[in-house]
Amino acid sequence: MLPNIPYTNYKRVVIVGAGFGGLALAREIAKREDLQVVLIDRNNYHQFQPLFYQVAMAGLEPSSISFPLRKVFQSKKNVHIRITEVHKINPHRKSIDTDLGEITFDYLVIATGAVTNYFGMKEIEERAIPMKTVSEALALRNRLLQNFEDALSVDSEDDRAGLLSVVVVGGGPTGVELSGTLAEMKHFILPKDYPEMDFKSMQIYLLEGSGKLLGAMSEESSAKSRKYLEDMGVNVLTDQVVTSFDGKYVTTKQGTTIRADNLVWAAGIKANPLNGLPAEVIVRGGRIKVDQYNRVEGYDYIFALGDVAAMNEGKWENGHPQLAQPAIQQGETLAKNIWRVMDGKKAVPFKYKDLGSMATVGRNKAVADLPFVKFQGFLAWLTWMFVHLISIVGVKNRVLILINWLWNYITNDQSLRLILRPKTIAQIADKNEKNEEVLS
Repeated sequence: MLPNIPYTNYKRVVIVGAGFGGLALAREIAKREDLQVVLIDRNNYHQFQPLFYQVAMAGLEPSSISFPLRKVFQSKKNVHIRITEVHKINPHRKSIDTDLGEITFDYLVIATGAVTNYFGMKEIEERAIPMKTVSEALALRNRLLQNFEDALSVDSEDDRAGLLSVVVVGGGPTGVELSGTLAEMKHFILPKDYPEMDFKSMQIYLLEGSGKLLGAMSEESSAKSRKYLEDMGVNVLTDQVVTSFDGKYVTTKQGTTIRADNLVWAAGIKANPLNGLPAEVIVRGGRIKVDQYNRVEGYDYIFALGDVAAMNEGKWENGHPQLAQPAIQQGETLAKNIWRVMDGKKAVPFKYKDLGSMATVGRNKAVADLPFVKFQGFLAWLTWMFVHLISIVGVKNRVLILINWLWNYITNDQSLRLILRPKTIAQIADKNEKNEEVLS
């Protein structure tokens, strides 16, 4: 199989990964028609990761936070999108190996992001539920909703409590937001859906290995988010490092044991670099060492940006925060530098502008640390919603999300609690064969 990308006299920029950084770069450099852009991703859509938890909690549909890549570049004839897996870089051949075949480049940009880090704990990797993709968020939604259905039919109170209870590991924004949404579902939605079930046995735990929630935020925001969660009935346990999960019991290094069938893993991420680079450029957390221009150490034509890049700049000695803003800013700066070099100008070093951090805990409850002010409560909640809404790709998606949020706020309910189990072609074919046998 061949990728069938036309050869031109223009420089070819191959971008691997259509996350925040890769998409920001592709959108900028595609404005110049004297460049050929090849955007590669395993999915044909861009995913808005900060709202995965709302898909998992049945607040939004996956299509609301995903946007087709081909829609983004419909009017750009110099952009070629290929949906495939990249297996290896061949630096000296200036090519990459993919499922579609070998793709050559003049410049390569690695924007492959990060994946869930289980810290080598195989038992947890096999049984815990991660939430780094839309598919994983849907799997979590299916799992929880099915457990609620199963809890109606079990005889043992212990089994029922296990099916209903959820342990969230990781006190960062994802863990805090997920725990808060679960608490609101427990109090306002589930009792209406399952009036014959007593949800007092449903326990929600948030476990964090350090001494505070939202470790990257201020002490005020950390303390306030904890108070919000505890007031909502979440059992917040800090200084607890999870070491095992057998499917029924969660155990920590400190000796705590919790009965729960559901373990959501939001405790850490690690970079997702490509094979083929020298070992010496891969540093802590799997990140790729880059200079102030996002060039991979030792190469003038290979770049890395976003979560996968480790750039030493100012107080960020081990790389910038693995968040959307650093990736977007690096992508936009790299695009401008590519233009400058093509025009015979000198590239400018990247300077990260920290725009602050935010996390929402629930209805009217959020915390915000902006560069010039820190605040919590209703105003922080409105600010969080506004920032996330304008960051979504696509006007239609923004409208759909706004409508969902308004409906949820007015009714204190959600209407997307569907268990969706995708079937494979093999499963469908097998079912058809069985039906034919019965008819014959």
